[in-house]
Amino acid sequence: MKILAIGAHPDDIEFGCAGTLVKYTAKGTKLYLLVVSDGSLGGDPEVRRLEQEASAKIMDTKNLIWGGYKDTFILFDKKLIDLIEDVIKKIKPSFIFVNYPDDTHQDHVLLAKATIAATRYTTNVLFYETPTSIDFKPLVFVDVGNSLDKKIQCLKAHKSQVPKTNIPGSDVVDIALATARYRGTLGRVTYAEGFYPLRLFINI
Repeated sequence: MKILAIGAHPDDIEFGCAGTLVKYTAKGTKLYLLVVSDGSLGGDPEVRRLEQEASAKIMDTKNLIWGGYKDTFILFDKKLIDLIEDVIKKIKPSFIFVNYPDDTHQDHVLLAKATIAATRYTTNVLFYETPTSIDFKPLVFVDVGNSLDKKIQCLKAHKSQVPKTNIPGSDVVDIALATARYRGTLGRVTYAEGFYPLRLFINI
């Protein structure tokens, strides 16, 4: 099986679904990461590239694809839709993960819209949350109790970003742990990641 996880910036995928992804790769699933922008608004783009590569290694994948956009310059247009479609056609993933479209960051909003258009013929598409998601109400949960440590390792690999939350006393790791605990409560486990399905097939 193949999975494609899409993020607007380095570390978006990690916050939203790294716990789920490492569970899949541990079972032999082939994981592809599409990171659309260079994250340069958050720091040196070369540093961010190296951090993303380190995180991908923790997730046990070498399949890291860069979209080539500058941070905050993502556009909802044919170019972006074609980029995502081309990756999907090449990989043929069974599942696609992307950030939830209702968000306060314009890159997240526009990437989600483009992904919705690009996945119109894809069976399984799940939205993950970010710290800037608005009114996110997950309907699908994955127990990440046994993969939370690796999720945190992935986030810490983006060490330039860990303190950048604009929330006194809370870094990205703190927020990720609190989110996992809350989603776990909703899913009736200790720690979980939550997803909202655009489309989800149960094969019987």
